[in-house]
Amino acid sequence: MSERSLLLLISAVQCVNVLDFMIVMPLGPDFARDLGIPISRLGIIGGSYTASAAIAGALGSRYLDRFDRRKALAFSLFGLVVATALAGFAYNLWTLIAARLLAGIFGGPASSVALAVIADVVPSKRRGRALGMVMSGFAVASVFGVPLSLELARHFGWRAPFFAVAALGLVVNAGALLRLPPICIHMSAPGQRSRIFDFLRDPNVLFSLAGTFTVMVSSFCIVPNLSAYLQHNRGYPRDQLSLLYLAGGSISFVVTRIVGSYVDQLGGTRVASAGSALFALILLGTFVLELPQLPCMLIFASFSTGTAVRNVALNTLSSRVPLPHERARFMSLQSAMQHLAAAFGASLGSALLTELPNGNLGGMPVVASIAIVFALALPVLLIRVERLLALRRPSLPEAWLVEAEVARSSIPPM
Repeated sequence: MSERSLLLLISAVQCVNVLDFMIVMPLGPDFARDLGIPISRLGIIGGSYTASAAIAGALGSRYLDRFDRRKALAFSLFGLVVATALAGFAYNLWTLIAARLLAGIFGGPASSVALAVIADVVPSKRRGRALGMVMSGFAVASVFGVPLSLELARHFGWRAPFFAVAALGLVVNAGALLRLPPICIHMSAPGQRSRIFDFLRDPNVLFSLAGTFTVMVSSFCIVPNLSAYLQHNRGYPRDQLSLLYLAGGSISFVVTRIVGSYVDQLGGTRVASAGSALFALILLGTFVLELPQLPCMLIFASFSTGTAVRNVALNTLSSRVPLPHERARFMSLQSAMQHLAAAFGASLGSALLTELPNGNLGGMPVVASIAIVFALALPVLLIRVERLLALRRPSLPEAWLVEAEVARSSIPPM
């Protein structure tokens, strides 16, 4: 299997995983109306997924490096498929929350193992481009998945997108089992049973996880409420919502494919700084100053671009932090932090927002101001990570590192 084919397969895995999570947010007003959920509490639905994914990530950090990546990925993805299908059968708030809790238990590890595969296979000098390609799965989910899901919901009800994503997940899971080669080189590394608390004493790990926390909190203060805000506060029509996600996703797809190469050339901190600046500016203009001149299409496209740039830069730099035998452990901790921070951000937004008598969302300037503060902390943290990486010396025996590179080189590059 070539490197390009492997990256396409992992991109498909990430697309299913991201789509499973993304469709809940734009569909929020639809199932809120059907199930009698106040729109100011939609963040709780997203928070239930992220909270369980955080717990699963923390637990997975102890075990995932002990298994063949292919088997771990297939198991996690199948569990996600089942949980997604169950969400389509929800009949009230609590059954929907239960289904999303189950989805988080499997979705978090699936993402962790997928990223560990990339770090195992792709050398660091090409990893920014590879991660940009894999993370374009997020954009593909926006370009095709979310608009199609919105149209399915408009014609067949909000349950239809959950069943469609579950069916797509089954197809991708079959491809992973049949096409992905066994990836076990990390299991032969010396010291792979090192204790988790020893691992967490590494300042590199702590600063990288802190960067993940800032990215996710700043995004998920806004994301669960973005669709409702644009529809109710900005008057964007529901029947054109799919076009909004189509345009935003198309731009994100192009950006993620390009920005990975810039990360390889310029470094993660510089690229993350540019993404953070764009992200902060669009939040300031849209939610704090509430400039009426900003069209919804520009708001959504800029928000998506800033998010994509920050994520590619952060994940490329973070992939250099763990040693080979620690990659799934680190990715699981990173996944736990991502989802914990997303749950915190969504819950914070839900707690601070109110539904006004006219149906608008109140409190968005305060929520957006908090998001801006977290967004601007990312470059500071990544500067520290880059400095620590420059000072680090390899701790694994040289012979094992050579063996790992030989295994990696057996997969042809892109």
